Amino acid sequence: MSESGAGDLRVRVATSLKAVPAAAWDACAHPAPPDGLPSGLDRENPFISYAFLRALEESGCVGGRSGWSPAYLLVEDGEDRLLAAAPSFLKSHSQGEYVFDHSWADAYQRAGGRYYPKIQVAAPFTPATGPRLLVAPGPRADEARAGLIAGLEALCEQTEASSVHVTFAQEPDVMALREAGYLERHDLQFHWFNEGFGSYDDFLATLASRKRKALKRERREALAAGISVEVLSGSDLTETVWDDFHAFYEDTGSRKWGRPYLNRAFFSCVGAAMGERIVLVMAKRAGRYIAGAINFRGADTLYGRNWGCIEDHPFLHFEICYHQAIDYAIANGLARVEAGAQGEHKLARGYRPVVTRSLHHLADPGLKRAVAHYLPRERAQIAEAQAALAAESPFRKTGDHDG
Repeated sequence: MSESGAGDLRVRVATSLKAVPAAAWDACAHPAPPDGLPSGLDRENPFISYAFLRALEESGCVGGRSGWSPAYLLVEDGEDRLLAAAPSFLKSHSQGEYVFDHSWADAYQRAGGRYYPKIQVAAPFTPATGPRLLVAPGPRADEARAGLIAGLEALCEQTEASSVHVTFAQEPDVMALREAGYLERHDLQFHWFNEGFGSYDDFLATLASRKRKALKRERREALAAGISVEVLSGSDLTETVWDDFHAFYEDTGSRKWGRPYLNRAFFSCVGAAMGERIVLVMAKRAGRYIAGAINFRGADTLYGRNWGCIEDHPFLHFEICYHQAIDYAIANGLARVEAGAQGEHKLARGYRPVVTRSLHHLADPGLKRAVAHYLPRERAQIAEAQAALAAESPFRKTGDHDG
């Protein structure tokens, strides 16, 4: 696809990141401050970095027969400088997205439409909010962002896709896409926020006495069977370590959702490309690793991603995935922990309900009308659920007495 834009700007599609210089992509994905990025948005989201996306390609997790065909949208000026980009994919299914549109697809296909292919703008297999319209700062930033949005709709038309889905979008992209007529959808996740804690005990002090005692007991019992914890990063991430972690991931993934999305090669690729931004928490018993959780680190956020185990121990999942993440965030001065999709059990561990957002362009007017009619009710339900969950949080209420 090639498209003329305003002035000398042009939009094109790259079917592999091999066709894009890494520095040029990352200049759009991680613009250096000052760039007007609102506070609370991670400047170094790892999942839209060149290294992460390229690791998915190199390992075959995207491309080939995966159903995720790279169609990276690029906006360039007359001197071939990359001004903006989008991690966009042509999809033949709705797997690995964590924003579920299966009911839309089923209804549309029952009505005689063809829902696939569709276009997905996302970090594949990763339910973490981050930039989706990647725009380098400069005098033509607004023009380049508009070029991306126009390019997505042109790509949708040229590929005869039913729709464009921009999932786990953050505020600047939400505003731009909403103004372009995209429909907004909400969901909930659970995030932990660092309020300047100097230690885990400082965090515990913000909880109601009964909840605080329960978490202390939970952490003791998680390691009661002679289990120790190691936190690995960078050169610690050997091939032997990845062999063990991948075995955990495969076992849990197969039992939980049928087909794990990430293959063994991915972990080697991503470890080699960005090992310093990986925080692998591993549990060891009797001289061998028995469980682990992989996290990725941004500028001020720790992103919890995948967990697995080959031995079941009470509370070990909570320790490795949630308590250890809080420990790490406090020790390293990170502002928050994003613990991935779903899981109301995170609430009792001090994680708070947070709204996530996605934006949707539906080419068929009839489908768009039906979805537009449904989404306000869904957003209201999400808001009610967030309020109800927040009311059940373990934090001390005003007037509570410490026990």
